[in-house]
Amino acid sequence: CVCVCVCVCVCQVATNTMDNPLLKYNAKEYFFKASLCHFIVDELNAKLAIEKYEEMFPAFADSRECKLLKKLLDAHEEQNCEAFTEAVKEFDSISRLDQWLTTMLLRIKKTIQGDAGDLK
Repeated sequence: CVCVCVCVCVCQVATNTMDNPLLKYNAKEYFFKASLCHFIVDELNAKLAIEKYEEMFPAFADSRECKLLKKLLDAHEEQNCEAFTEAVKEFDSISRLDQWLTTMLLRIKKTIQGDAGDLK
């Protein structure tokens, strides 16, 4: 699966940056993107990845990105599109989402609506 390969690659980049004093602040973004890739695969995959990333890089656990992921997981678990959309809007109001993030989030949201199609 392409998403799994992307997850592994992005996670590796994050792991490499978190040990570099000049790049460690970018690690949370890479862990965020890797988590979204895992989310595309399935909810459990994302949950386990997030837990792993929090252990590997404790600063990720306190980040806005991680808090968003947890809200998205809760909304997905409850099949609540409104809560999902609100969490994304709240995040976007402070940190604008780029095209890639928007695309990934829309793919995940479609799985809530029961319209997953072939996203993998």
